[in-house]
Formats: sequence, structure tokens, C-alpha cells
Amino acid sequence: MVTMPNRVAVLSDIHGVLPALEAVLAEPEVRAADRLVLTGDIAAGPQPAQVLDRLTGLGDRVAWVGGNADRELLEYRRGERDTVPDPIGPWAAEQLREDHLDLLAALPPTLTLPVEGLGEVLFCHATPRDDEEVVLVDSRLDRWAEVFAEVPPEVRTVVCGHTHMPFVRLAHGRLVVNPGSVGMPYGRAGAHWALLGPGVDLRSTQFDVEAAAARLARESSWPGIADWADYYLHARASDAEALAAFGPRDGRGA
Repeated sequence: MVTMPNRVAVLSDIHGVLPALEAVLAEPEVRAADRLVLTGDIAAGPQPAQVLDRLTGLGDRVAWVGGNADRELLEYRRGERDTVPDPIGPWAAEQLREDHLDLLAALPPTLTLPVEGLGEVLFCHATPRDDEEVVLVDSRLDRWAEVFAEVPPEVRTVVCGHTHMPFVRLAHGRLVVNPGSVGMPYGRAGAHWALLGPGVDLRSTQFDVEAAAARLARESSWPGIADWADYYLHARASDAEALAAFGPRDGRGA
């Protein structure tokens, strides 16, 4: 008999930032959670191998979902593409061992897990049907109807990532949760995650950003690491700027 988890910690868009991941994993409620669910874009960043090793070390307590950046690293390393949209991507792909590539190749696009108080919860990276499709807190209702068209009716909660901005909203009676990004937040600094069961709590873990940036500079050999760490760890992209950049990709105005 499968026991329904009472608490599920959701970590999305870690993007290879080990100090941010370690700060979240040290949270008492994350340590006490029955399950950890990773909703994609796990390794594409300055410490890809270290992040994957840290997470695999947690064993079966972790459930994995793949994201577009995970897929792009794998495709690049296996010669299925010549470029990666993210400038750090080709370098990150080259840091991965064969066992890392096998792990990324096995990641499912979605996962459905019962959570106490929420019932059947569907976890995905961007939307249930596509790992880089964009939906936002202010996406129109017919857009949500479109991306949820094939979601089973018994699923009343959908958890997604991809856009690096946390939100909770209702769309056609379904609760939609985006935990935000652990490693590359937009709008507000901190490592963002969510705690599910019996309700939904959006959480932000604060850590020493300057110390983390210095650590990345020491431990990552990517040539642009200083500027990368300064921009992303300080969340220098505002939520307004991110929404303006993502907005055209959710079909608004079409």
C-alpha cells in the first residue's frame, strides 16, 4: 500500500547553483518532507555535476522531472544539436559524466503524485504538454484551458516552473503553482521553492549571496562566472522585466 505524502517540497530551476540548493536542502521543512520533487532545469548552470551528485545522493526520496535546459544539455552532448540558447549551456554540458547524461535522458516530462490535502498533483516543467511553453500568473483563461486540454479531470493541482517567478492562482478550478527558481530568481533574490500538503506555501530561503558568488568564482571554470553570479544571484532582472520578455510567448494578443 502506497502512503500518501503529507509534505512535498518542490524545487524548480536550480540551474546548477550548488550554494542555493544547499541552503534550501538545509531548511528544516525540506529535511522533514516526505518527498522532494524537482521540476526541471536542474543542471544548466555553473556547477552542473556537483548539483546532480548532491541530488542523486538523496536517493529515492527525490522525484525528478526534466526541463528544456536538461534536454538541451543532453542533446548537445549527444550531437543532436550544435548550439544551446543559454550561453553557459555548452560549457555546462561538457562538465557532465556519462552517468549524468543517462540520468538526464531518463527524466520524465511529467509526474503525477498524490499529496494529502491536494489529491492528484501533476508536476511538469513548463506546461503539461511542452517543456518550454510559457504560461504566467496573468495568462488569460483561454490560454490555461488550451495547455490543460489533455490533463485528466481528477488532477486539480498543477505545479510548473520554467519562468523563475513564484505564483499561485486558480485557472478553471485548478490550482496552479509555480515555486519560482532556486538558482536563477527573477524579481526577488533568494532561493525560491514551495511546500505542498495539505495546502500550498511559497517559500524563499535567504543565503549569503556574496559568499555564494565568491564560491562560484572559485569552483566554476566558466569564463563568464563573475558576471553570471552577480546578475542571477542578486535577481537583477525584475519581475516586470521578466513578464514583459515572456509575455509575447504565452500567445497574448494573437
